[in-house]
Amino acid sequence: MDTPVSYQAVYDISHVIQLSVAPVFLLTSIGTILGVLSTRLARIIDRARALNDKLESAAETKARLIHEEMHILAQRRHLVNLAITGGTTSALLVCVSIATVFLGAMLKVNVAMAVALLFILSMAAFVAALVFFLREILLAVRSLDLV
Repeated sequence: MDTPVSYQAVYDISHVIQLSVAPVFLLTSIGTILGVLSTRLARIIDRARALNDKLESAAETKARLIHEEMHILAQRRHLVNLAITGGTTSALLVCVSIATVFLGAMLKVNVAMAVALLFILSMAAFVAALVFFLREILLAVRSLDLV
C-alpha cells in the first residue's frame, strides 16, 4: 500500500523550487552573455581568416599592417576565450548550487554554507568574465585607429 505524500514534503520541495528560481534567472543572463561572447569570437575568427587570405597577395607595407591587426585579433581572441571560460564556470557553479539545494532538502542536510560558497564563487567567475569582456571591447575600440 502506498503511503500518502506528506504535506510537509510537498511544502519542502516547493520551497526548494522557489529558492532555485533566482539562480535560474542568473543562468539565463549568463547564457545571454555567453551567446554574445560566442558571436564576438566568431567575428574575430572570420576577420583573421579574411586577413590571412589578403596577406598572401599584400605588399610588404600592407603585410606589416595586416600582421599588426592579426596580433590584436589574437589578443582579443584570448580575452574572449577567458571571458567564455569565466562565464561557463559561473554557469556550472550555479547549476551545482541548485543541485546542492535539492540534495540538501532531500537528505535533510544543512547546505547553506556550501550553497553560499558556490554562489560567491559563481559571482566571482561571472565578474571575471565581464572584466575580460570589457577588456576585449576596449581593445577592439582602441584598435580602430590601425585600420
